[in-house]
Amino acid sequence: MTRASRIAIDGPAASGKSTVGKRVADRLGYLYFDTGVMYRAVTWASLERGIPISDEIAVTRLAQELHIDVTRPTLDDGRQYTVLVDGVDVTWDIRRPEVDAQVSPVSAYPGVRAALTAQQRRIGAAGRVVMVGRDIGTVVMPDADLKVYLDAAVEERARRRYREILARGGQADFEEVLRGMAQRDAIDSSRATAPLCAAPDAVVIDTTHMAIDEVVEAIMALVSRVEEKQSGARGAAHH
Repeated sequence: MTRASRIAIDGPAASGKSTVGKRVADRLGYLYFDTGVMYRAVTWASLERGIPISDEIAVTRLAQELHIDVTRPTLDDGRQYTVLVDGVDVTWDIRRPEVDAQVSPVSAYPGVRAALTAQQRRIGAAGRVVMVGRDIGTVVMPDADLKVYLDAAVEERARRRYREILARGGQADFEEVLRGMAQRDAIDSSRATAPLCAAPDAVVIDTTHMAIDEVVEAIMALVSRVEEKQSGARGAAHH
């Protein structure tokens, strides 16, 4: 039986794409690859090295030089994957609030996107991957076997992020999280290079009132449908 070997899941911050993507990948036995971690890694490395985030040329050069690896989890500490920057484990470092605050401008630099898109495509080309991000179906893997776009109301997404921060023992102000989320949406949707939007052939799922399991099941049903179509097309080709 054929497999929908390359699955693209896009959507705004806290739309559920990471949690859902990981579960779908686990169910299929695929690599779960959250492309956002690459942008976070470049942001973290810039801050670590004292490179001003506003210095587009320097940040772009750094993105071209860094070796970023995303692998299956190497430690059992709740992580969904391990992120290595030049061999150093930065999986939790890239989730810090200061990285959160700066990742959008870094993601908007065309040179950074070009450098990271090339790395993402290399991973995608190997197949058996669930790739999650903001421009996978539109830019990184436009020929994916299945494209899904997850969305949810901004208040609901802010609530999810707020609960996530508290669950990790952090402190947060809900109104601040909501403001940051709305700001991130505005930057992501309006940038000139690869703005956040659903691919024309993506299946859009609004997760506002859905449980994680329901979203996972909806995507698994789509995977089955793609596989039926593929085997049907192959069967027709044999006649």
